[in-house]
Amino acid sequence: MEVRLLLVNLIWLFLLLTGILVAGINGNVEVVTKASLEAAKNSVQIAIELVGIMALWLGIMRVAEKAGIIRLIAYFLRPVTGFLFPSVPKDHPAMASIVMNISANMLGLGNAATPLGLKAMKELQHLNDNKDTASDAMCTFLALNTSCITLIPATIIGVRAAAGSLDPTSIVGTTIFATVCATTAAVVSDRLFRAQWYGKNRGRTP
Repeated sequence: MEVRLLLVNLIWLFLLLTGILVAGINGNVEVVTKASLEAAKNSVQIAIELVGIMALWLGIMRVAEKAGIIRLIAYFLRPVTGFLFPSVPKDHPAMASIVMNISANMLGLGNAATPLGLKAMKELQHLNDNKDTASDAMCTFLALNTSCITLIPATIIGVRAAAGSLDPTSIVGTTIFATVCATTAAVVSDRLFRAQWYGKNRGRTP
């Protein structure tokens, strides 16, 4: 993990220094300085304007959790979650965390979905007999979390609205279509790769 983080930092450092070097060679160092200051200013403005939208949807998620709506959603999603996660007991805390993570992703709340996803992975690890290797349920959840269907891309809508878009919600239709395709591809790939692995490694623990 530390090595990967170091490599990412080195890549970003390389890109930054390369940009500054090229600008210096072309005599446009002031352009880099101006662009950096403008980007920093715009990022702060967008972040502040997103606070209201994020607070609204996070509050809705919290109210839904306290009111038992998440449990109700989990009940209706049992056929789907039971098919996708056959090794996870229906009433296990991992299933509740998975449903909450999916709900947050469906609302386009990536920041809210992240801690829920980590909690779900922690609960799934408790069910994992081989602690050094990701279980089938963990792999399925990772694929589903990465490509989850998004019905209301709230964060992107907020970014577009903050950037002055005339119609920030125009991406809803295309977002739903793209994420449905992504989720379908993820689930199908997960099943195919799993079947292929078990076909080649019968008797071994994945």
